[in-house]
Amino acid sequence: MQETGIRNGAFGADKFGFKNLTSVHWNLLTPQLYQYSLAAGEAVLSADGALCADTGDFTGRSPKDKFTVRDATTDKNMWWAGNQSITSEQFDALYVDFLKHAEGMTLFAQDLYGGADPSFQIKTRVYTELAWHSLFIRTLLIRPETSALANFVPELTIIDIPSFRADPKRHGVRSENVVAIDFARKIVLIGGSYYAGEMKKSVFTTLNYYLPAKGVMPM
Repeated sequence: MQETGIRNGAFGADKFGFKNLTSVHWNLLTPQLYQYSLAAGEAVLSADGALCADTGDFTGRSPKDKFTVRDATTDKNMWWAGNQSITSEQFDALYVDFLKHAEGMTLFAQDLYGGADPSFQIKTRVYTELAWHSLFIRTLLIRPETSALANFVPELTIIDIPSFRADPKRHGVRSENVVAIDFARKIVLIGGSYYAGEMKKSVFTTLNYYLPAKGVMPM
């Protein structure tokens, strides 16, 4: 597997379970992500130089396709009247299938902070299939100093692979589109949607879950 960019070599993609990837581009800067996105035909440039991408069927979030693992902890702490649940076993099947689907892919990875206050922010690693998705989340979250990247160990990991299609019967979800969160393992799986905002919202959802227990009212 080919790897480029600054990264923590002791805590790479293999630690998360990825196998047989073609390459991983770590923490690329804006110009590089523009180049990869344009070369792959993911997006086009506007007259003013902005990167423009088509998100397909989804031009916004799909709340009914968002699922949280219901376990001993979340069962008591989540408001289930407004949230969909899946079992740990269903999430495990989804996780395995995501990793299998990613084999042979080139992924883009960003190491970022969710939240500005060092006392409450969460170290977030985001793997994306698309370069422009990597650019999007790099712009929305807080970028660490370059010197911090070599020792970065994520507390939350997000995998965003739009080409993945969920199996409602196997994975216990509603459609081929899915956002699945396991708070115990701090993993978010996003598939089926090219709408990049699902990544940002997943970070907000995670902070909304953990911060109240610390006496913090999140936004």
